[in-house]
Amino acid sequence: MRLMKGMLVTRYSHQHDIVFRVIEVNDDSVVLHGEELRLEADAPQDDLRLLPEEDIRKRQEEIKEKEEYSYRLFRQDYQLLKEKKEQEHKQEGPRNVQRFQLPVKVLHIDGDRLYLKKCIDLYQRLGLQVHGVYMKEDDVPFEIEALVKKVQPNMIVITGHDAYSEAKGSKKELSSYRNSRNFVEAVRKTRGLLPSLDQLVIFAGACQSHFESLIRAGANFASSPDRINIHALDPVYVVAKIAYTPFMDKVNVYDVIRNTLTGEKGLGGMETRGLFRTGLPYVETK
Repeated sequence: MRLMKGMLVTRYSHQHDIVFRVIEVNDDSVVLHGEELRLEADAPQDDLRLLPEEDIRKRQEEIKEKEEYSYRLFRQDYQLLKEKKEQEHKQEGPRNVQRFQLPVKVLHIDGDRLYLKKCIDLYQRLGLQVHGVYMKEDDVPFEIEALVKKVQPNMIVITGHDAYSEAKGSKKELSSYRNSRNFVEAVRKTRGLLPSLDQLVIFAGACQSHFESLIRAGANFASSPDRINIHALDPVYVVAKIAYTPFMDKVNVYDVIRNTLTGEKGLGGMETRGLFRTGLPYVETK
């Protein structure tokens, strides 16, 4: 089998549990990115099996079903939030006065072009305004401050690929991870610009990332408490939950992560105010 960039493969040594996309082919090894999980790995060529078309279709259908289930759960939550807010407006404010909303601006920085596209599609489906940027993980700490000043977002996602390597050291050491150090440094620099956790909400991390260091650096939400893999779309659901929660309400951490595809073992965070703001009266521009 001649491996080529873009092929979908699984690993014999891991019982074909994860589908990977071939990113780089070297003489005897291959660089792999998870097709649906934010994971990066190296593997010898003889450990790889090319995924048959039938398996690709089957796995894609299963993944699509999971994604649609999470989307439906989020829409149900959003509808409940919307109905609650409308009821409060009826009790608090004058009737027959139309309100307006301030949209939340999201800056999403991603180390994978395909993941970025999938995330932007979901942001748009959820009605969120997003500025998406593809950037290699090791470049983010050097570019993040200029990007934040230019875009002036309310929320930032810093993600891409990561992985813990037992051969490099213990799980406590940042040097044991592919990109956790880059994510931590990017969060630290960003939080230095806007110290308040409620003024700028940050999600950071990818598969198996060093959760504790990301939170200490200033992230509101991060991956991965149990060092497990997270789904490519999980950051979007975290963002959406906060974006649609009224700013006078606190976001319960469990409420944020329960509709993600990974759950509390892969995602965590701290109490954060919502960012959804309304005002009145609405005035049409002429």
